[in-house]
Amino acid sequence: MDIALFSPSSLFAADDDSSDGETTETTQSFVERNHQFPGFELHIREFGFHQLNANLLWPGTFAFADWLVQHRHLIERRRCLEIGSGTGALAIFLKKEFNLDITTSDYDDQEIEDNIAHNCIANKITPSLPHVKHTWGDEFLISEPDWDLIIASDILLYVKQYPNLIKSLAFLLKTYKSKDTNVVSPLEYTELPRPVFLMSWRRRIGKEDESLFFTGCEEAGLEVKHLGNRVYCIKLRETNR
Repeated sequence: MDIALFSPSSLFAADDDSSDGETTETTQSFVERNHQFPGFELHIREFGFHQLNANLLWPGTFAFADWLVQHRHLIERRRCLEIGSGTGALAIFLKKEFNLDITTSDYDDQEIEDNIAHNCIANKITPSLPHVKHTWGDEFLISEPDWDLIIASDILLYVKQYPNLIKSLAFLLKTYKSKDTNVVSPLEYTELPRPVFLMSWRRRIGKEDESLFFTGCEEAGLEVKHLGNRVYCIKLRETNR
């Protein structure tokens, strides 16, 4: 059975959730495991159960990590925000592998933030990675975000959250403002524009449900391109620049 890692914003305990961990109503339980990423292992503490679905890692995380290593030129020297970070495992890997300037983000929930900080320390990342609490669809606390790369893995779980996700993505892409005066032009350095959303989607859902997200992106003025291996590049349509 696949185990959930990343939480869409505004999840509810009543949603159908997959978890192999035992649950308790009053005491949070954790499972600690070693996970093999490309080149090294990470020691990750995972929720045995989490009502926002931010509990254990899915295999898609490791597949996306492999893809990013093979396409490292697309992400090196970028300022990155990971949305739906869950345990923070992918962000921790990217920090250790590429020394990537990366910020984690997930639902406004203190347990998620604390667990990501715990996993950073457990894998010798100190201080912990910066973290932004953000529920998709809510007002973003940063009015002029300067992340030129947004990433996520396997976050299209709940169809009813697609409009909220798209709203947050559109804000991050449309209000991006670089604070780095020495930023390299994407035409000179990489084929990915700035800003851009890079998403890996390995979970299988109905094609009609999946298409709702991509159609919603296009209706919001975004352009979707499949890069292969179920990795998608989503950027502003040229007329919106």
